[in-house]
Amino acid sequence: MADGLIYDNRFWKPILKGVSWAFLKLWGWKVVGDVPQQKKLVIIGAPHTSNWDFPVFLSMAGYLGLRVNYLGKHSLFEGAFGWFFSYLGGIPVVREGPEAKDIVSQVVEQFDRRDQIWLGIAPEGTRKKVEKWKTGFYRIARGAKRPIATVYLDQKTKTVGFGPVFELTGDMDKDIAKLMVFYADKKGIKNENF
Repeated sequence: MADGLIYDNRFWKPILKGVSWAFLKLWGWKVVGDVPQQKKLVIIGAPHTSNWDFPVFLSMAGYLGLRVNYLGKHSLFEGAFGWFFSYLGGIPVVREGPEAKDIVSQVVEQFDRRDQIWLGIAPEGTRKKVEKWKTGFYRIARGAKRPIATVYLDQKTKTVGFGPVFELTGDMDKDIAKLMVFYADKKGIKNENF
Protein backbone atom coordinates (compact mmCIF):
# COMPACT_ATOMS: atom_id res chain seq x y z
CA MET A 1 0.00 0.00 0.00
CA ALA A 2 1.43 3.35 -1.03
CA ASP A 3 1.71 6.22 1.45
CA GLY A 4 2.04 8.74 -1.40
CA LEU A 5 -1.41 9.77 -2.61
CA ILE A 6 -2.75 11.53 -5.68
CA TYR A 7 -3.26 14.57 -3.43
CA ASP A 8 0.53 14.77 -2.91
CA ASN A 9 1.39 14.76 -6.61
CA ARG A 10 2.55 18.16 -7.93
CA PHE A 11 1.00 17.46 -11.32
CA TRP A 12 -2.41 16.17 -10.17
CA LYS A 13 -2.97 18.45 -7.16
CA PRO A 14 -3.70 21.66 -9.15
CA ILE A 15 -5.80 19.70 -11.65
CA LEU A 16 -7.88 18.21 -8.81
CA LYS A 17 -8.30 21.67 -7.31
CA GLY A 18 -9.51 23.13 -10.63
CA VAL A 19 -11.89 20.26 -11.43
CA SER A 20 -13.24 20.33 -7.87
CA TRP A 21 -13.76 24.10 -7.97
CA ALA A 22 -15.59 23.78 -11.31
CA PHE A 23 -17.85 20.98 -10.03
CA LEU A 24 -18.78 22.93 -6.88
CA LYS A 25 -19.38 26.14 -8.83
CA LEU A 26 -21.45 24.42 -11.52
CA TRP A 27 -23.75 22.80 -8.96
CA GLY A 28 -23.91 25.87 -6.70
CA TRP A 29 -22.09 24.49 -3.64
CA LYS A 30 -20.09 26.76 -1.34
CA VAL A 31 -17.24 25.49 0.89
CA VAL A 32 -17.39 26.77 4.48
CA GLY A 33 -15.75 26.16 7.86
CA ASP A 34 -12.24 26.00 9.22
CA VAL A 35 -9.99 23.11 8.23
CA PRO A 36 -8.75 21.25 11.36
CA GLN A 37 -5.03 21.39 12.08
CA GLN A 38 -4.55 17.92 13.60
CA LYS A 39 -2.44 15.46 11.59
CA LYS A 40 -4.51 12.42 12.58
CA LEU A 41 -8.32 12.50 12.64
CA VAL A 42 -11.38 10.42 12.10
CA ILE A 43 -13.68 12.53 9.93
CA ILE A 44 -17.37 11.76 9.75
CA GLY A 45 -19.38 13.04 6.80
CA ALA A 46 -23.16 13.36 7.04
CA PRO A 47 -25.89 13.44 6.00
CA HIS A 48 -25.19 10.59 3.57
CA THR A 49 -28.46 10.30 1.66
CA SER A 50 -27.63 10.07 -2.05
CA ASN A 51 -25.05 9.03 -4.63
CA TRP A 52 -24.22 12.74 -5.09
CA ASP A 53 -22.86 13.11 -1.53
CA PHE A 54 -19.55 11.45 -2.40
CA PRO A 55 -18.74 13.75 -5.37
CA VAL A 56 -19.66 16.82 -3.29
CA PHE A 57 -17.48 15.74 -0.34
CA LEU A 58 -14.67 14.66 -2.69
CA SER A 59 -14.83 18.00 -4.52
CA MET A 60 -14.57 19.86 -1.21
CA ALA A 61 -11.45 17.82 -0.35
CA GLY A 62 -9.93 18.39 -3.80
CA TYR A 63 -10.69 22.11 -3.74
CA LEU A 64 -9.10 22.52 -0.29
CA GLY A 65 -6.17 20.25 -1.20
CA LEU A 66 -6.91 17.83 1.64
CA ARG A 67 -5.30 14.42 1.94
CA VAL A 68 -8.14 12.08 2.93
CA ASN A 69 -8.19 8.29 3.30
CA TYR A 70 -11.12 5.90 3.17
CA LEU A 71 -11.74 2.22 3.91
CA GLY A 72 -12.22 -0.27 1.10
CA LYS A 73 -12.69 -4.00 0.76
CA HIS A 74 -9.22 -5.59 0.52
CA SER A 75 -9.97 -7.22 -2.83
CA LEU A 76 -10.21 -3.75 -4.47
CA PHE A 77 -6.49 -3.36 -3.84
CA GLU A 78 -5.51 -6.58 -5.59
CA GLY A 79 -4.89 -7.08 -9.29
CA ALA A 80 -4.08 -4.62 -12.04
CA PHE A 81 -5.93 -1.62 -10.56
CA GLY A 82 -5.14 -2.16 -6.89
CA TRP A 83 -2.51 0.58 -6.97
CA PHE A 84 -5.15 3.06 -8.18
CA PHE A 85 -7.37 2.63 -5.12
CA SER A 86 -4.33 3.02 -2.85
CA TYR A 87 -3.30 6.14 -4.77
CA LEU A 88 -6.76 7.61 -4.14
CA GLY A 89 -6.30 7.15 -0.39
CA GLY A 90 -7.84 3.73 0.11
CA ILE A 91 -6.96 1.57 3.09
CA PRO A 92 -7.72 -2.11 2.53
CA VAL A 93 -9.65 -3.96 5.24
CA VAL A 94 -10.68 -7.60 5.36
CA ARG A 95 -14.48 -7.71 5.69
CA GLU A 96 -15.03 -11.48 5.50
CA GLY A 97 -13.84 -14.45 7.51
CA PRO A 98 -12.17 -14.43 10.93
CA GLU A 99 -10.24 -11.19 10.24
CA ALA A 100 -13.49 -9.25 9.70
CA LYS A 101 -14.12 -9.09 13.44
CA ASP A 102 -11.03 -7.01 13.81
CA ILE A 103 -11.58 -4.15 11.33
CA VAL A 104 -11.24 -1.57 14.10
CA SER A 105 -7.83 -2.99 15.06
CA GLN A 106 -6.78 -3.09 11.40
CA VAL A 107 -7.54 0.62 11.06
CA VAL A 108 -6.08 1.64 14.44
CA GLU A 109 -2.85 -0.03 13.30
CA GLN A 110 -2.84 2.32 10.28
CA PHE A 111 -3.14 5.31 12.63
CA ASP A 112 -0.18 4.02 14.64
CA ARG A 113 1.92 3.39 11.53
CA ARG A 114 1.40 6.69 9.71
CA ASP A 115 2.61 10.22 10.43
CA GLN A 116 -0.56 11.75 8.98
CA ILE A 117 -3.99 10.24 8.37
CA TRP A 118 -7.44 11.72 7.98
CA LEU A 119 -9.90 8.85 7.71
CA GLY A 120 -13.27 9.76 6.19
CA ILE A 121 -16.30 7.66 7.18
CA ALA A 122 -20.06 8.02 6.66
CA PRO A 123 -21.52 7.15 10.09
CA GLU A 124 -24.81 5.95 8.58
CA GLY A 125 -22.90 3.32 6.58
CA THR A 126 -25.45 3.55 3.75
CA ARG A 127 -27.46 6.05 1.71
CA LYS A 128 -30.71 4.50 2.96
CA LYS A 129 -32.58 5.72 6.01
CA VAL A 130 -31.27 4.14 9.22
CA GLU A 131 -32.56 4.32 12.78
CA LYS A 132 -29.10 4.80 14.25
CA TRP A 133 -25.52 5.31 13.16
CA LYS A 134 -23.00 2.49 13.00
CA THR A 135 -20.38 2.81 15.76
CA GLY A 136 -17.21 1.74 13.93
CA PHE A 137 -16.08 5.35 13.42
CA TYR A 138 -16.31 5.95 17.16
CA ARG A 139 -14.47 2.75 18.08
CA ILE A 140 -11.71 3.60 15.58
CA ALA A 141 -11.30 7.13 16.99
CA ARG A 142 -11.31 5.77 20.54
CA GLY A 143 -8.79 3.02 19.73
CA ALA A 144 -6.51 5.46 17.89
CA LYS A 145 -6.94 8.06 20.68
CA ARG A 146 -7.95 10.69 18.13
CA PRO A 147 -10.76 13.26 17.98
CA ILE A 148 -13.62 13.19 15.50
CA ALA A 149 -13.93 16.03 12.99
CA THR A 150 -17.33 16.76 11.51
CA VAL A 151 -17.88 17.38 7.81
CA TYR A 152 -21.33 18.12 6.48
CA LEU A 153 -23.31 19.08 3.47
CA ASP A 154 -26.53 21.04 3.72
CA GLN A 155 -28.78 21.03 0.68
CA LYS A 156 -30.94 23.90 1.97
CA THR A 157 -27.97 26.32 2.13
CA LYS A 158 -25.90 24.54 -0.58
CA THR A 159 -22.92 24.50 1.78
CA VAL A 160 -20.34 21.80 2.40
CA GLY A 161 -17.59 22.05 4.95
CA PHE A 162 -16.15 21.45 8.35
CA GLY A 163 -17.98 21.76 11.64
CA PRO A 164 -16.41 21.38 15.08
CA VAL A 165 -13.84 18.80 16.13
CA PHE A 166 -15.13 16.66 19.02
CA GLU A 167 -12.90 15.24 21.75
CA LEU A 168 -14.33 11.94 23.00
CA THR A 169 -15.31 11.39 26.62
CA GLY A 170 -15.45 7.60 26.44
CA ASP A 171 -19.22 7.58 26.90
CA MET A 172 -20.15 6.43 23.39
CA ASP A 173 -23.90 7.03 23.65
CA LYS A 174 -23.43 10.53 25.05
CA ASP A 175 -20.74 11.45 22.50
CA ILE A 176 -22.72 10.17 19.51
CA ALA A 177 -25.83 12.00 20.76
CA LYS A 178 -23.75 15.20 20.89
CA LEU A 179 -22.50 14.62 17.33
CA MET A 180 -26.06 14.03 16.12
CA VAL A 181 -27.17 17.34 17.64
CA PHE A 182 -24.65 19.08 15.40
CA TYR A 183 -26.10 17.36 12.31
CA ALA A 184 -29.76 17.76 13.31
CA ASP A 185 -30.42 20.88 11.21
CA LYS A 186 -28.45 19.75 8.14
CA LYS A 187 -30.55 18.71 5.14
CA GLY A 188 -29.32 15.93 2.90
CA ILE A 189 -29.69 15.87 -0.87
CA LYS A 190 -32.41 13.22 -0.36
CA ASN A 191 -33.33 14.38 3.11
CA GLU A 192 -36.05 11.75 3.55
CA ASN A 193 -33.18 9.24 3.95
CA PHE A 194 -31.58 11.07 6.92
